[in-house]
Amino acid sequence: MDGFSDLRFFALLMKEGSLAAAAQQMGLTAPAVSRRLALLEKRLGVRLLHRTTRRMRPTPEGETYLLEGARVLAELDALERTVSGARSTPRGLLRIAATLGFGRLLLAPALSAFARRYPEVELQLHLTDRPVNLVEQGFDAVVRFGELPDSRLTARKLMDNERVLCAAPAYLDAAGEPRTPADLLRHRCIVLREADETYGTWHLRQGDRQETVKVASPLSTNDGGAALAWALDGQGILLRSLWNVEDALHSGLLRPVLPTWKLPPADIYLVHPTRSELSAKTRALSEFLCEWFAR
Repeated sequence: MDGFSDLRFFALLMKEGSLAAAAQQMGLTAPAVSRRLALLEKRLGVRLLHRTTRRMRPTPEGETYLLEGARVLAELDALERTVSGARSTPRGLLRIAATLGFGRLLLAPALSAFARRYPEVELQLHLTDRPVNLVEQGFDAVVRFGELPDSRLTARKLMDNERVLCAAPAYLDAAGEPRTPADLLRHRCIVLREADETYGTWHLRQGDRQETVKVASPLSTNDGGAALAWALDGQGILLRSLWNVEDALHSGLLRPVLPTWKLPPADIYLVHPTRSELSAKTRALSEFLCEWFAR
């Protein structure tokens, strides 16, 4: 096997997480994949993986081979796109990651329309509440909320995303209406756990005033749909993106809480690696989604 083929093989092996899963993707048997890994390690003269019956993890040499190999493969792909003319025609596999709620409710319909416009693009949408490393996990693009943390990535804003506090009228009628952020401490609050970040700490601003409250959360979840269902059922006060609760607010099923106080925004971006020669499929996706959400 040539070096590029070996790099792609090892990247696939690490992405799938097991010999059996990689074998299924490649249409081979697990022993065949194991033999290929052994040949690769013999050719390089180093061990690339620590393996047990339950898991495998890369050695330091394996991590270097994986990360530097990803850069080499990206440069090769860019070269081949330039030579073959793929730069001008969106086609091939396009892997996208997004959060569960936004991905189901807003992104999936947009991607359905994108698929009709670009039938030569094969879409894979991965929805998760876990943090995603775009480069290491092999995604072409990720939809994320908030500021861009990595200067090696490029982001295009898809839509503004205001966050609001809200609750069912039945809950507010029974528990009373909070007048200040400190009043939240005596209320039941519904907390959404996202990306393993510290949760239940709410930051509010009114003009030059800023207050931080650690709320009581007898109900918490990692799923926005469940959190919204609890709020609608009168279980407490919810902090949620406006796109997710706007209909309920307009219909009166939920009422705003502390409407004169602002919460930190979490604008929504499409993020992709920064490359001088962006693939036609990723460029088409970026342009399409910006147009879609602008409407």
